[in-house]
Amino acid sequence: MFARLIGTGSYLPGKPVSNDDLAARGIDTNDEWIVTRTGIRSRYLAEPGTTSSELGLVAAQRALEMAGITADDIDLIIVATSTPDFIFPSTACLIQGRLGNKGAAAFDIQAVCSGFTYALGIAEKFIRSGSHKRALVIGAEVFSRILDWNDRGTCVLFGDGAGAVVLEASERPGILATAMHADGSQFGILNVPGQVCNGQVTGDPFLRMDGQAVFKFAVRVLAEIAEEVCASAGMQTVDVDWLIPHQANIRIIEATGKKLSINREKVIVTVDRHGNTSAASVPLALDEAVRDGRIQRGQKVLLEGVGGGFTWGAALFEF
Repeated sequence: MFARLIGTGSYLPGKPVSNDDLAARGIDTNDEWIVTRTGIRSRYLAEPGTTSSELGLVAAQRALEMAGITADDIDLIIVATSTPDFIFPSTACLIQGRLGNKGAAAFDIQAVCSGFTYALGIAEKFIRSGSHKRALVIGAEVFSRILDWNDRGTCVLFGDGAGAVVLEASERPGILATAMHADGSQFGILNVPGQVCNGQVTGDPFLRMDGQAVFKFAVRVLAEIAEEVCASAGMQTVDVDWLIPHQANIRIIEATGKKLSINREKVIVTVDRHGNTSAASVPLALDEAVRDGRIQRGQKVLLEGVGGGFTWGAALFEF
């Protein structure tokens, strides 16, 4: 039994916000500074009050439409997010309610930019166990809410958005291998070290990052986990038709592809237009490549994520 991907969907809020637009808002930066360091030219920023569940709902609806099924056909909903609407209930339950589904298991997982690959791996195991038949897996973020707009080293990197996939139990090949890892000793290089306590925000409620440390860690573990999942499926990384890495920084993406000996033409890149959308980045890029016809049925696709925690995950599937 396999978990086969039968639909994808995504949503980006509003209009693109260029690097020049950020500079015009008073941020001490410019287009050349951002592009040369990150490859990012624009990103999407949700309007004030817009939530992760709102973005995730649209992505979910589009994935269900492609799959040709209704929300009632889903028996598992997993949302990967670091920017949930509330402390509780889960963003998954909020999306479930708006979809009109009643009865499916619904919960969030939090692995930051690895979140979607973690959620996909969890859903695949539910389906392969036989306990569930169809899963809706969503990555949704409004990272603009947790950025310090006075810190040009981080605020220019991120964007908002959502992506989703529908998985179905099938005898035909689907997800071939998944892997998930974490190293909590590295929590300090990327975090939002704040919390709500007695009605007050304590600690620091904004994203903080050691960019150099993140770069070195990310390139190493992304290469290792790619080789791990390919080996589990009896393949070499060079046999992959498409690589969709977490869209954090063009230099990380290029360094990972080079380490894996995967041709640049086989690497899906959206970071230049989306920025880093955390758990949404991989499903956003996947949906774009499916809808524009690059990814075809029968091709093998490798998804990778790496994020705060530190966490990293990957999934190899036949589309």
